[in-house]
Amino acid sequence: QVQVMESGGGLVQAGGSLRLSCTASGNIFRVNSMGWYRQAPGKQRELVATSTNDGRINYANSVKGRFTISRDNAKNMVYLQMNSLKPEDTAVYYCVCAIWAYGSPNRDYWGQGTQVTVSS
Repeated sequence: QVQVMESGGGLVQAGGSLRLSCTASGNIFRVNSMGWYRQAPGKQRELVATSTNDGRINYANSVKGRFTISRDNAKNMVYLQMNSLKPEDTAVYYCVCAIWAYGSPNRDYWGQGTQVTVSS
C-alpha cells in the first residue's frame, strides 16, 4: 500500500512565503515523477509544478519565478517553496507522485491536499 501526504499549508499575507512538503511512503519500488497541483474554489484543478526523476522540471506560467519545486529522492519527498504569494494563489494544493509499487503497475497517487490561503 502506498500513501502520499502533504504538509505545510496555512494562512499567509500577500508577499509572504510558505513551504509545502510531501512524502510518499509504503510498498514503493520506485518513485518516478513528483509534482504539485492546486484547485481553487469553483475552478478546475491545475498543474503548479512537476519534477521528473531525470531532472526535468515544469512550472505553470502563473508561478514561474516565484515557486520552486525540489525533491529528495532518498526520502521520497518533494517540496514546493512558494515566495511572493498572491491572493490568487489561494487554493488546496495536492501532491501527486507517479509510483511503481511492488506488485502494481506504475500509476499516480494523490495526497489529500493542504489548504493555502493568501490574504490581501
